[in-house]
Amino acid sequence: MATVTRFNVTPVKGTALLHPDEVTLTQAGIPENRRFFLVDERDELFSGSTFGPLVQVRASVGEDGALTCAFPAGGVVSGPVDELGRDVVVDFYGRPVAAREVLGVFSTAFSEYVGTAVRLMRAERDGDGVDVHPLTVVGAESVAELGRRGGYDGDLDSLRFRINIELGGTEPFEEDGWDGRSLGIGDAVIRLDGQIPRCVVTTQDPATGIHDWNTLKQIAAFRPQMARRQGIPFGMYAQVVRPGTIRLGAGVALLDI
Repeated sequence: MATVTRFNVTPVKGTALLHPDEVTLTQAGIPENRRFFLVDERDELFSGSTFGPLVQVRASVGEDGALTCAFPAGGVVSGPVDELGRDVVVDFYGRPVAAREVLGVFSTAFSEYVGTAVRLMRAERDGDGVDVHPLTVVGAESVAELGRRGGYDGDLDSLRFRINIELGGTEPFEEDGWDGRSLGIGDAVIRLDGQIPRCVVTTQDPATGIHDWNTLKQIAAFRPQMARRQGIPFGMYAQVVRPGTIRLGAGVALLDI
């Protein structure tokens, strides 16, 4: 039986992934995931595909709602995120996302770290900071099979794919065959909604953000190009059918709804 083996979320797009013991799903997906993101001086999205070492920044939100960002050299900035500036509409891969600038210390700290002027933004609506659909899902055996076929030295770390929900107990790429099917997980029901076209971030070491393996070439060597969406497929998108809470170890049931 398939079970949930790990959750991967982050409050700031492109920064280090956090692994909570449970997540609560809404129609927006995991509401706290990617609530914040960076833009450059032209108000264009700035993330891991632009600057891989963003992944070395650990961002977290406390019970009081304050955002804390710990940088790899030891610097830490923390503060409230309720003082917001100008409205901006950002192009998220062809989808307009309304956001407001977070005033305070964060933009300066991130600018110093990445070496160019960036601003921290907060999406106006929870769930808007995702790439396309609210959730992503992958089976651990799919990652392991990619490593085997590609001759990866050691265990291929699934974190490079930055998938929200990782599953154990499946066959390699079994989740692809669930496209359009609903899954009951914990109190929630999700529906898989097509393969994910992968980007250059998957070629980066998930701990450092530095390019270390040509993941896209290895996937393309044995997986056909996507018919529904252009790109090299790995992992699945999902929508939330019924909100609810999912915990680590929760069983996954294929449903007929």
